Amino acid sequence: MLEHFIQAFIPLFVAIDPIGLVAIFLALGRGTPPATKRRITRQATLTGGGVALLFLFLGQSMFGALGITVSDFQIAGGLILFILAAQDLIHSAAEEPAPLVEGFGVVPLGMPLIAGPATITTLLLLANTVGVWQTLAALVVNLGIVALAFGYSDWLGRKIGPTGLRAISKIISMLLAAIAINMIRRGFAG
Repeated sequence: MLEHFIQAFIPLFVAIDPIGLVAIFLALGRGTPPATKRRITRQATLTGGGVALLFLFLGQSMFGALGITVSDFQIAGGLILFILAAQDLIHSAAEEPAPLVEGFGVVPLGMPLIAGPATITTLLLLANTVGVWQTLAALVVNLGIVALAFGYSDWLGRKIGPTGLRAISKIISMLLAAIAINMIRRGFAG
């Protein structure tokens, strides 16, 4: 059971990318009071968790109604994941971060950053391979890590620094690209 949890936890951790999210959270929340940051953390975690749960429990039914197979979703999801990973890998650090948007906890943090194509694809595939309950447990732990990372974002930002946060995010993007290629390969084999 622990092995299945770990098999679910690691891909979800890579797909959600809490360290990369901290960098985005810091950029969007620059100058935001601590109370507002706590509210945004709750919004982002609840939004991301709600969307993820919807797809975890109803995703297969939605696919069945649309006539989409798991292999189709593996290939499409893998392509999307690869594009997202490639965009992050070539994104210039010199570009200015987006300006603060009121309520950025729901969009873009909650969705599509926490519960975006990477997370949804990973959830659906893990539910089929390691089981729904292990996947749910891994999702809950990852959402907890996101909430902790946002809560300690100022401290993490000071300790790791902006360059360190970007470097970690790029490494995670490389892992995401490798997972995407694996998904595409498995989709063609399935």
